[in-house]
Formats: sequence, C-alpha cells, structure tokens
Amino acid sequence: MSSMSAESYAAAGVDLAAAAHIKRDIRDKAAATFRDGLVSGPGGFGAVFDADPNSEYLLVSSTDSVGTKLRIAQAMDKHDTVGIDIVNHCVNDILPAGAEPLFFLDYIGLGETSDTLVSDLVSGLSRGCIGAGCALIGGETALLPGIYHNGDYDLVGFVVGRVRRDRFLKPERVRSGDCLIALPSNGLHTNGYSLVRSIFEIDEEPEALNQKVPRDGRTLGEALLEPHRLYLHLLRPVLDRISSVAHITGGGFIENIPRALSDGIGAELLRSSWEPPPLFDFIRNSGGISEEEMYTVFNMGVGMVIAVSVDNIDSVMAELPGSWIIGRTVDVEDNEKTRVRFV
Repeated sequence: MSSMSAESYAAAGVDLAAAAHIKRDIRDKAAATFRDGLVSGPGGFGAVFDADPNSEYLLVSSTDSVGTKLRIAQAMDKHDTVGIDIVNHCVNDILPAGAEPLFFLDYIGLGETSDTLVSDLVSGLSRGCIGAGCALIGGETALLPGIYHNGDYDLVGFVVGRVRRDRFLKPERVRSGDCLIALPSNGLHTNGYSLVRSIFEIDEEPEALNQKVPRDGRTLGEALLEPHRLYLHLLRPVLDRISSVAHITGGGFIENIPRALSDGIGAELLRSSWEPPPLFDFIRNSGGISEEEMYTVFNMGVGMVIAVSVDNIDSVMAELPGSWIIGRTVDVEDNEKTRVRFV
C-alpha cells in the first residue's frame, strides 16, 4: 500500500477546495433561475420549496450519488447494498429541514446490459425505501457503452419530502450557547472512498479488501460496504425539540456543521468526547494521513450533529441512545474563515 502525505485526498483525485469553489460558482449561476416559492436553495442540505402558500407543508428535496464506494462493490461483486446507501444518504440530507421522505427516483448508468446487476441495485433501492417509508416511483436506467467501460456503472438518487411549516428546521434557530449532540455513524457512509482506494491500492490489488481491520472483527471490504446509516426514525420523535441538524458527509466537520448554523455562530467541538472507531485508525495509520485531513475527509464516527437549547438537552438525549455531547455553539466574527474548531 502507498504512503500518503498531506493533501492526500486531492492527490487521490478529490480536491475539496476546488469542489468548494465550483459549488460557489454553481450557486451564483443557479441564483438567476430562482422564482417565487423558493425558501432555501443551494448551500443547504436539502432544497426547500413552497409549492402552495395555502398548504401547511413545504417540499424538501435532495440528490446525490453513491460515489466511488461503487468501486468497492465492484471489487467484491456485491451490489445489493449500495441502493440502501443512496436512499439513506438522500433521506438524511432532507432531515436537517425536519422533512419526512415521500418518494424517491433513481438513475442507473451502465456500459453493458446486466439483468443481475440492475436487479441487485434495485433490490437495495427497494429495501432502502421500505426502511425510510418512501415510495420508489421511477427513475432511469441508461445504457451508455461510450461512457461506462469494463463493468463500470453509476447510481444516483433523488428524494422529495415534506415538512410542516411550523416544524421547519433552519439554521437561524441556533443561538450561541446551544449544546451540540453527536449521533454515531456506522462507518464511512458514502464519503472518503477515493482516498481509501488510494491508500490500499484497491483498484490494482482488490485482495487488500480481505485483510482484517484491527479491533473491528470484519474484513476491510465488509467494513467499507456497510450501508450508510439512516437517522430518520431515531430523530423523528425529538425534532420538535431540536434547533438544527448537520449531516456529516463530504467535507467532514469543517464543511458541514456551518451549514446548520446561523450567521455569526460557530462551533467548539470536544475532540476528547469520543474515540473514533477502529476502521478510521486503520485508514489513518495505513496511509500516514494527518489528523487534520482525517477530520476534513471522514465523519470519524459521527454521522449527525444536532444543536439543542440547554433546556432540552436531557429530554432529547434520553431518546437518542448512543448520543453524546460533542460541543457547543459560540459567537464568531462574521469574517472568520473556520467556524468550527476543536478544543
């Protein structure tokens, strides 16, 4: 396996700084399309739209892909769980608005006809939708041999949900001094796989997936294919006592927590409040990755961070098994570049 240095995620093909610049450019161009009814557009976890001012509900949508986790599925020839990944990821992305999923659509792009592959993918999508309580109502299966080669395929999902107006969660509800509560992840979820593939040279040596993860009990392949955890059912009973929710996905803590905070508010996280699961230590030690980059690329065992007023801490945590206090919100200068710091 290779020894990685600082900025190794960029070397593996994913430049987070460049991605952030592209996202800002997209937001600027998308702004020209905005129309009446838009409540929250690019930049949040889910886009919020008021389709009918007379309705008690707002619509919330999100789209994403499984990413290069698909390479792990290909190497292991196991394709019936990545559909669960994309459903849970998308549903988790509309959850920060307090939304319940209504329906889901998928896109499957592949280079050659494979009934078994498509059947496995849709099986996972179906299981994910059943678990989230939403309908799989359609999608697109595109055969594109000029785009996808040698068994390559892509899997993308799109979810639409709704939230009652009086229960709509938004960053503006967060105040300085609120408590930040963490919910554990069950692995990498759907982010950081390009870096992991580079560290273990999985594309060239797929047998690397057979090695055991120290102190974990699973093989590396089994740990990496663990489906993205769904937080809908866990958080549903306490949404009325939560100020805001951050889904810890691509960009880790630094990129995602500010998306759930109001202007002028930052986060202080207690690094000593939890121990990352063994899988993350194995990745870090195997690749020689800096601690700073690990917390930028991976969720490090934290799937969600929720902001709660001090008055609601005890009642909320009593209903969230496995949760812990990870930090608090603080006042920050408007021009402060890093609104998240570890203490």
